Amino acid sequence: MEQRQRTRAADELRPVRITQGYTEMTPGSVLIEVGRTRVLCTASIEQEVPRWLRGGKKGWVTAEYAMLPGSSTERIRRDGYMGGRAKEISRLVGRSLRSVVRLEAMTEMVLRVDCDVLQADGGTRCAAITGAWIAMHDAFEEAIGRGKMESNPVIDRVAAISVGLVDGEARLDLDYEDDVAADVDMNVVMTSQGLLVEIQGTAERVPFSRSDLNDLLDLAESGIAELLDLQRQAAEA
Repeated sequence: MEQRQRTRAADELRPVRITQGYTEMTPGSVLIEVGRTRVLCTASIEQEVPRWLRGGKKGWVTAEYAMLPGSSTERIRRDGYMGGRAKEISRLVGRSLRSVVRLEAMTEMVLRVDCDVLQADGGTRCAAITGAWIAMHDAFEEAIGRGKMESNPVIDRVAAISVGLVDGEARLDLDYEDDVAADVDMNVVMTSQGLLVEIQGTAERVPFSRSDLNDLLDLAESGIAELLDLQRQAAEA
């Protein structure tokens, strides 16, 4: 990608745009754009659970994440969709969504979310989680409208953001240039109640202190609060 100078403040999100109903074939369909990163999240409901859940009187929420060919400067192979990185992120998205759903309210039902990266400029897994929550919520609302469910099993909102230390500065919402230059790179998943779902933090070059960790978590919490508010607006639309 071409070199770009950072024009945002260190604690500023990239512009976020959410388009609901982006496709017509699935009950939950959201295009989320975070700066130049674009992820299509679709959610569908199946009236059948895996064998290991049968008779357990609860449902399941699962997700798949993939980078599409053309989403990066180097072509992503189609047979590499579910490589190690994609599987790890798929599980992360699924865990994040399940953390805010009452599975017992989804008797014999599976919600499947697909997160396909159309264009990658950093923070794709975080955008996927944030957009997937809206797609999931919309899919459940559509099922209620068709009389397939009595109430929405979603009990909270959940969103994610990346933070990091770049040139000694704590920065929010890392794009590709920030990410490759970061001394510390971290992804944070949090609910609207301020509860942490997952923290993925790595010292890419030099170790970081407990004080640095606290600063990064505070920064992430402020950014996630903005994303959670966008989710609230989408759910109320």
